[in-house]
Amino acid sequence: MDTPRLVRTSGTVLAVAGLLLTACTAGGEGHSAAASSPSSSSHATLAALPSSATSDAAALKPYYDQTLSWHDCGAADFQCATMKVPLDYAAPSSTTDLKLAVARKKATGPGSRLGSLLVNPGGPGGSAIDYLQYAAVGYPAPVTTRYDMAAVDPRGVARSEPVKCLTDKQMDAFTATDVTPDDAAEQKALVTADKSFATACQQRSGALLKHVSTVESARDMDIFRALLGDTKLTYVGKSYGTLLGATYAGLFPSRVGRLVLDGAVDPSVSALESSRAQAGGFETAFAAFAKDCVARPACPLGTGSVKAAGTNLDTFFKQLDAKPLPTGSSRKLTEALGTTGVISAMYDEAMWTTLRNALTKARTNGDGSGLLRLSDSYYERDSSGQYANLMYANAAVNCLDLPPALTGPDAVDRALPSFLAASPHFGANLAWSSLICGYWPIPNTGSAHRISAPGAAPILVVGTTRDPATPYAWAQSLAEQLDSGTLLTYNGDGHTAYGRGSDCIDTAVNRYLLEGDVPTTNKTC
Repeated sequence: MDTPRLVRTSGTVLAVAGLLLTACTAGGEGHSAAASSPSSSSHATLAALPSSATSDAAALKPYYDQTLSWHDCGAADFQCATMKVPLDYAAPSSTTDLKLAVARKKATGPGSRLGSLLVNPGGPGGSAIDYLQYAAVGYPAPVTTRYDMAAVDPRGVARSEPVKCLTDKQMDAFTATDVTPDDAAEQKALVTADKSFATACQQRSGALLKHVSTVESARDMDIFRALLGDTKLTYVGKSYGTLLGATYAGLFPSRVGRLVLDGAVDPSVSALESSRAQAGGFETAFAAFAKDCVARPACPLGTGSVKAAGTNLDTFFKQLDAKPLPTGSSRKLTEALGTTGVISAMYDEAMWTTLRNALTKARTNGDGSGLLRLSDSYYERDSSGQYANLMYANAAVNCLDLPPALTGPDAVDRALPSFLAASPHFGANLAWSSLICGYWPIPNTGSAHRISAPGAAPILVVGTTRDPATPYAWAQSLAEQLDSGTLLTYNGDGHTAYGRGSDCIDTAVNRYLLEGDVPTTNKTC
C-alpha cells in the first residue's frame, strides 16, 4: 500500500522521546498453560487464510504454552520480555523461530483491572513499544489505570528481528533522490535507486523478508494475547494498525473483545488506489494548512488565496529541483527532502507552526535546515545520522501484502494524470514513489479484500474528515465492511483522533473501552 517514502504512522508517536526502554529483547521462555491456545474454535478462521499461513493447532501449542519472563526495563513500571513465534506458520520449527520484543505497564487503579490493552501506532514499521511509552501515560487516565497497557513490536520491526536494507549513508542518498523525474536520465536514476533498495533488503534480511505479512503479525498478536492471560483481544490500532486489527478480527472473530481502529485503512483498496487516495488526502490537508497560513500576516506562501499559496509551493519545489538549499550540514535540501518535510507536517495540525517557520527560513533566508529536520523526523533519522528501520519494514510489509501499484516508468506515466487530478501539488511525488514494489524481490502473498469478521463483538472505527494519510472514506468503508463495525467521526484535521485533544472523541472511545458501549450510529465530534 504505502511505499518506503510514505508511511502510515500516527503522528503522535513521532513526538515520543526520552523514555526509550532498554533490554526489551532480553528474556526467557518456559512452559505454562495459555489463556486460549489454538483449539477447534480457531479452525474456522484458519480455513480462510492463504495456504502458506495455515498450520496444525498441535504444532502451534508450544508457542501458546510458553511463559514470558518479564523483567523491569527502562522507564519506571515498564516490563519487557521476549516472545517466540514461528517464522513460517505453514511449517513451524524451533530452529527458525523469531524472537519478538514485548512490553507492558500494569494497571495501577483505582477500579478493577479490565485485562490488557494492546496498542499499535501504524506504519507498517512503527514501533509499538515506543508508542506504548506514550500511550501508557498519554491516553486518558480512566483507561490506563484499569488496563495493563501492552505492545509487541511486529516481526521485522524495531526490536523484533528488524528488516535491514541500506547503510545510513546509502539511506541519505536514497531519501534525497529526485522522485519527480523530468527526463529519461532522472527516471533511470530513480529506478536504479529503487532497485538497489530492494536488492539490499533481500541481501541483508534473507528468509525474514518472506514472512513479515500483516496476516502473520496478526497471528503473532493472538499468541501474545493468550500469553497475557486474556481470552479476548482488546486493542487500539492507529493508521496501519487498523489494518492489523481488522485482519485479526477476520482471522479470529470469536476472540475479538473491544477493538478501536483509528485512522482506518480500507483492506479492499488496491495499492494503486491507496497511493492515489493518499495523494488526495495530502492535498486536502495542505488546503487546510494553506487556508490557515494565508490568513496570517507573515505566511511564507503569501497572504492571498489558497490557490496562490499552492502555486507558490510548486514554485518553491521547482527551485529546489534546480538548486538544492544549504542546511548548515554536508547534506543539502533537495526537492525530494523538501517535499517530504512538508508532507511530514501534514500529519498533525500542531506541526503547522513548525512548517511555517521552516518554509520562512527556506524561502526568505535560503536555509533548508528546518525542512530537513521535518524530513528526518519522518524517516526516523536521528541527529547522529542513524536511521530506524521504519522505512525498511514499511516496504517489506507493503510489498508482501499487495500486488505492486505500478511496475515501471511507463505505468507511472499512464497513472500520472489521475494522481495529478487528485493532488496537483503532491500527485507526481506519490505516483513515482509508488514504484518500488514493482522491483521487489519477493512475490506478494496477499491481495486487496473485504473483511467482514462475522460473529465478532462490536468494533469501533474512528475516522477524521481531513486525515491526510488515511482518507475518511476508508473509515466509512471499513465500518461498513465489518459486520459489527460502528463509525465514529471526528470533523477535523490531522492523522487519527483518539488521545489527540478531542474530549468528544476521547469520551466516546473511553466509554467503549471501559463499558463496551458503542456510540450512537454516525456520531460526529
